[in-house]
Amino acid sequence: MEAQIIDLKKKFEENLNNTISFLNKELIKIRTGKAHPSLFDGIKIDYYGNPTPLNQMASINIPDAKTIVIQPWDKSVLSFIEKAILNANLGFTPINNGEIIRINIPQLTEERRKEYVKLAKMEGEKAKVSVRNIRREYLEKLKKLEKEGVPEDEIKKSEKEFQDIVDNTMKQIDNLIELKEKEILQI
Repeated sequence: MEAQIIDLKKKFEENLNNTISFLNKELIKIRTGKAHPSLFDGIKIDYYGNPTPLNQMASINIPDAKTIVIQPWDKSVLSFIEKAILNANLGFTPINNGEIIRINIPQLTEERRKEYVKLAKMEGEKAKVSVRNIRREYLEKLKKLEKEGVPEDEIKKSEKEFQDIVDNTMKQIDNLIELKEKEILQI
């Protein structure tokens, strides 16, 4: 019986870790005024009728903190890449020299910084909602185990352990959001 609880706890922690990983990926996409290849993760280029991720068509290099250089493996797609970047509405103006696309990252305005902080907080809230849903799902699974004959004191002990894990995960989320906020507001 205890093996079931240990297994359940392992899956519970795994799901919470997945939520943290997903939050990290979402936060990386939020601009901070610094060049980062993940800024282009969501961009797909129409390549012979197939939407293809930019990172599968070109190398994305960061020569310095404010510059991104995109070098496609096939030069014929330069204009498509340029168009996709403009359509992504990231606030960048790509410079196409026929060989590469160079992007200079503009300084974020105060208004834009506030928008990004708000966006980061929204992502944090989504993660917290996900954590609460995971907690609810696993507490229900614990209740089922109780009905199957697991002693009540084992269930209560496990519920407390689950809550402690949730509390730590919530602190982790708050810390990630706080760090992202500082990163965004840093000039």
